[in-house]
Parts: sequence; C-alpha cells; structure tokens
Amino acid sequence: MDEYSCFVDWDKMDVSAQSQDTKELTCTDFHELKQLARQGYWAKNHSLRAKVYHKLISNIPCRAVTPDANVYRDIVVKIIGKRSSSSLPLPEFVDNSLIPTYCLNAEGIGAIRKIILCIANQFPDISFCPALPSVIALLLHYSKDEAECFEQVCRILACNDPSKRLIDQTFLAFESSCMTFGDLVNKYCQAAHKLMVAVSEDVLEVYSDWQRWLFGELPMAYVARVFDVFLVEGYKVLYRVALALLKFFHKVRAGQPMESDSIQQDIRAFVRDIAKSVSPERLLEKAFAIRLFSRKEIQLLQMANEKALQQKGITVKQKRQNVHLAVHAENFKSEIVSVKEMRDIWSWIPERFALCQPLLLFTTLEHGCSLSRFYSHSEGHEPTLLLIKTTAKEVCGAYLSTDWSERRRGGNKLSFFGTGECFVFRLQPEVERYEWVIIKHPELASTGSETENHAQTASSTLSSSSIPSDPSDRLSPFLAARHFNLPSKTASMFMAGSSECIIVGGGDGQALYLDADLNHGRTSHCNTFNNQPLCSESFQISILEVWGFRD
Repeated sequence: MDEYSCFVDWDKMDVSAQSQDTKELTCTDFHELKQLARQGYWAKNHSLRAKVYHKLISNIPCRAVTPDANVYRDIVVKIIGKRSSSSLPLPEFVDNSLIPTYCLNAEGIGAIRKIILCIANQFPDISFCPALPSVIALLLHYSKDEAECFEQVCRILACNDPSKRLIDQTFLAFESSCMTFGDLVNKYCQAAHKLMVAVSEDVLEVYSDWQRWLFGELPMAYVARVFDVFLVEGYKVLYRVALALLKFFHKVRAGQPMESDSIQQDIRAFVRDIAKSVSPERLLEKAFAIRLFSRKEIQLLQMANEKALQQKGITVKQKRQNVHLAVHAENFKSEIVSVKEMRDIWSWIPERFALCQPLLLFTTLEHGCSLSRFYSHSEGHEPTLLLIKTTAKEVCGAYLSTDWSERRRGGNKLSFFGTGECFVFRLQPEVERYEWVIIKHPELASTGSETENHAQTASSTLSSSSIPSDPSDRLSPFLAARHFNLPSKTASMFMAGSSECIIVGGGDGQALYLDADLNHGRTSHCNTFNNQPLCSESFQISILEVWGFRD
C-alpha cells in the first residue's frame, strides 16, 4: 500500500475505508489542527496519518538525552539475541495478558515485544505503564521500521513539558488517574455512576479499568481516531472518551440483565463490540459534547489524588481498599443510616477521601443540641459529612468540603465559604443526590440586610464565574483555595455559618438551613427544577450527626 505498511495485515483491515487521495497537511495553527483532528481529516489516508503522527511527535518537547532509532539498532541485538520474540518475557510494568495486535502481521506482533524490552532497558524509571503495548502496536502501523517506532514511543515517554501529560509511567500516576476518572464520572455521568454503585461491590475497581477500555478493548479504528486527537490535545481527551464510553454503555445496557457476573466484564465486552452500536465519529462527538473541567483543573485534581495516595503509602501496585473496607460493618454504627446507606454516600464523595474511614465527631444524642458544640467538635476536620433524621422519619444530609473554622473569617457576620465539591442528598423516603449550586437563598438566614446584600453579591459574582469558558487555564468555583493553593479570589461560597444558623447550598435549587438550637430546620426548593424537595419545607430534627474522615 505505502512505505508505512510493512507491519500491517491488510486482509484484516477495512481497505474500503481508506482513501487514496493525495493529501497534505500544511497548517500549524493549534486551533485549526485541533478541528482537523476532531473531524478526522487524516483518518482515511494511511500515509497522511503516518506523516502527521511523525510531525506531531517530533514536536513533543523531550529531555536532552532521548533514545532514538540509532540506539534501538545498537541495543536490540544485545537484548533480544537470536531468541524468538514470542518467547520473550515482558517487564512487570505491562500486562502480559493484554497485548493488542490491531491487525498487525506476524512480524508486527513480534516487534511489539522487542520494542517493549528495549524501552525497559532505556527507561529504568518506568514502574507501571499498561498503555504502552497499545501505543506501540498502533504506531507500528505508521512506522517504516521497528527503530522508527521505538524512537516515536521514546519521545512520548520522554516528554518533559510539565503542562503536557501523555502516558502514565508509575503506579502512583496511574492510580491517581483512576481516582480522578472516578471523580469525573461522579460529576458528569451520574446515571451511569448510580448503576455502577447498584451492581458492583467495588465501584473504584470498575473505574480502574478506564485506561484498559481505551488501550486494550477499543477496536483499532476507534483507538486511532482517539490517538489522532490525543496527540494534538493531550491527556484530557482520554478522560473525555472514557466518559463517553460509559455514557453509551449505560444508554445501551440500561434496563437489560447483566451478561456476566461482573460489570467489569460487561463493560469490556461492550467496548470490544462497540462497532455494533456506536461509530467512531459518534463516540468523539459525544466525548466533546461533555463540558469538562479545564486542563488546569484536572491537573490540580490529579495532584490532590496523588497526594492522598502518597499519604496512604500507596505508591506501588497493590490491592486498593474498597468501599466495603472503608465502611466496615463491625466498626460502623450510626443512629441515622445503615452500613449500606453509608456505603452509598461513600460512593458519592471525591475519590481521595473514599480511601478514608468514617469517624463520628458529633451527635445530638451524646453532645446535645448546641450549635457551639457542633462547631467545636467539627472544627479541625476537613471534609465532614452532615446527617439529619427528622421526626417525620426523613433522612437527608450534606457533604461539606471545608473546615467549619473558615466561618470565622467573617467575624460576627454570616460567613460564606466552601467549594463546589459540596452537595446535599436525601436517603429517605427516596435516595437522591443533588449537585452543588451556589447559595442563592440568603433570605433563609433572616439575619439582616447587610448579610443579605453580602450573600446576594457573592451569589451574583460566583454565578457569573461558574459559566464555562474555553481557555485551558480557566478555574471554576469547584476548586478550593486551601486544597489547591489557589488565590483566595478563586475560592467559592457554598457553606455558611454563624452563631445563629447554618446554611448549606445544595444542588438543583436546593438549600438547607439549621437554626442555632439544632432542633429545627428549613429547606429551600427552587421549582424551576423538576425534582423533589430535600425534605419537608419546615422540619423538626430528631437526630443530627457529623462524621469526619479517618486515615
């Protein structure tokens, strides 16, 4: 077919999808290149795609000493010798059972293992890189020989641009990416997340498969289209496509019985057979329709997850603690929720805190109905979980991302603080979680016009700042100044506390107000949204508990 075809088994390829038209790519403008990649400009021309890949990869900033094609030619004989490539043991940092072939011929399949071993020789710092075999197999399609493919993969691995994340090369980076994906699913794929929680004993284990969906199960034609955009836009594209896969899985399989005993196996099978239901174009269209966080926000979230893992000592491959161990039946006792209900709540919280165990900080049954005691027992803990049971047997609560001591910044005034990770939820009579919304009902507090004006100003400012925009360095109110070392002006206001009351801004127009004696409460429910109120508009508190997170 062309000079880049030596490793391709064309009998397995859909040749009819290939165009023989002579095309060239001359643009250098990033935004134009991004649009061409998304539109599949070079997707149907094998030779053009190879040339584009070479151009994009050659422009990746790399460390000074990066192995090239000549290094491969020098070391491959020493490392491989006369042994058959199929008998070569692979390094532990790849999954030996998951080596995709992507319509390669026998020579190409053997070349994958040889290149992996040579990379292991040149990159001793790589400790965990499950995506590597897939990347090598794909790039062999667009390389003139093994040495050229080796050089291209090395440039991807040796990228030294701190703002350009490409392939995870340590277990810490991989595991934190899985946690970050779980956080994104929790926010952007709530229906699918609800299904995962219902059918899986360990939802974190399901989400740890996200890179396998892309670099293991996804068919060659789809992987290539994803890689087209990935080389231009970077790591964020992988999150987008994985979220789109999960959305399509939920749409196609919702209401159908499980095909196996494992949701993990069902998702893998769906991705392998995705051509039956979704085209590559439709998959990318869905992926880019998701209004995802900015690149900088995702980097900050990933860094926070890495820090949480390091603090737990989880830096090398090991079995991750699942939610059933975090909320253990023998160690957990609440007068408001059952172990199962607490596990449901645990599946909603950010992944970096799902590693922790619940710790009871305050209960009205033991500490009485005093707001000052509520504060004294809750302060110094971040985040916290508020649980309320009403005299009408309703159960609701809130996940509160920020230490209550932050309220003191406002002196005696009602002080607003918190992040967009806050949310409110209802467990009885029905389970429902409400995404965050900025407090828009300051009239609940009834603490004077000055406070109202403060609240309204904050609400107006934050509402405008939360409108999504395109620049990659945009920071939304989702992130907290204290967690991510951001300027204080980027911190947002989703909780409020004073000596007279507590307000928590919930989601979809929900807000929760508790008075100083912790006996009575009110809710605000915006009828603009089609949902049920959090609980009765005015209610009496039977029991209130505050839970912290123990390492």
